[in-house]
Amino acid sequence: MAHPIKTILQPEVKDLGGFQVRRSLPSEAQMMVGPFIFFDHPGPAQFTPGQGVDVRPHPHINLATVTYLFEGALLHRDSLGYVQEIHPGAVNWMTAGQGIVHSERTPDAERAAGHTLHGIQTWVALPDEAEEIEPSFHHHPAADIPTWEIDGVKVTLIAGEAYGHVSPVKSLSPILYLNVQFPQGGKFVLNAEYSERAVYPLTAGITVAGTALDPYRMAILHPDQSVEITAGTGGHCMVAGGEPLGERQKWWNFVSSRPERIEQAKRDWKAGKFEAVPGETEFIPLPEVG
Repeated sequence: MAHPIKTILQPEVKDLGGFQVRRSLPSEAQMMVGPFIFFDHPGPAQFTPGQGVDVRPHPHINLATVTYLFEGALLHRDSLGYVQEIHPGAVNWMTAGQGIVHSERTPDAERAAGHTLHGIQTWVALPDEAEEIEPSFHHHPAADIPTWEIDGVKVTLIAGEAYGHVSPVKSLSPILYLNVQFPQGGKFVLNAEYSERAVYPLTAGITVAGTALDPYRMAILHPDQSVEITAGTGGHCMVAGGEPLGERQKWWNFVSSRPERIEQAKRDWKAGKFEAVPGETEFIPLPEVG
């Protein structure tokens, strides 16, 4: 039987104005894992008092954005009128559908005090029949997200169904999204119920089927094999996966199964046809290259 790891991705490192983001998906080697088409790892970034994140209003179509933090806080505002702070362990799930605009900024309290920001931001493609649904936003407090222990390993089910647990986060296609934290010598068996899976180590010490992974190197797994993940000195990883949705196009903040839909979104954003975010006057202009 072949080794369970199909390939290991080198992240692209981007500077977003004073802090680094490691982007594993999409990559030349792997466009998607299940419905996941975008996987960003911001931080950990230390902000001194007065500093913070200011992601100006920008649009999305035909996808859902998922924000999950380990440290810090972000303030979400969108064109539906939602204003929501997110803190560690909670989940913000925003379904763009036919189109939405949002901003992400550091809340006033954290900006004044100085803080550390660390988390994972992903985009999930929508199935063909749901790409143009009405946009929506849902916040799920940390207390509502299923968390359990297996032999000392703490597992949090951010989205999907796994190991007899069901996340309250409503996805529109089969998805697996786990936060896995290991004690020293911890072991966790990732089963094969989803056909596409990836393991993303946040720390050193994570081993997949006997292969040690460097931090921030996403391991794409072969289907139909259960895999043992271990951490001899303790560690932390994310698991992302699910069932594939078919080919998708990505340009800037737009994702769709139809290239012509992305072209329409470009024209609409440039012409100011998207709904604005209440209380916001800034916006990110359409770039020359996506």
